Amino acid sequence: MSKVKHDIIFPTPEEDAAIRAGIAADPDAPERTPEELARMRPASEVVPHIVERSRHTRGKQKAPTKKHISIRLDADLAEHFRSSGPGWQTRLNDALRRTVFGDSE
Repeated sequence: MSKVKHDIIFPTPEEDAAIRAGIAADPDAPERTPEELARMRPASEVVPHIVERSRHTRGKQKAPTKKHISIRLDADLAEHFRSSGPGWQTRLNDALRRTVFGDSE
């Protein structure tokens, strides 16, 4: 496994001043005051139903019916299926099934 080196580049004092000036000039994203920060509550208190829903993950299949593979396709073929929107992998699977087995099980 390769190791990824993360270099943090800090802004110069001039760049930092420009960034802070940009923040101050943006009426849609003002800096929070200490009082505002003190009043903030965790999302789990404010909208617990949303937080709980975001924590749900799909569990392991009891009896997997499909196999995860990697496949290389011609660009135009991949774009054709992807351009049809969500579910494109299922549609590609169905097209392969019809070609190979002559049915749409």
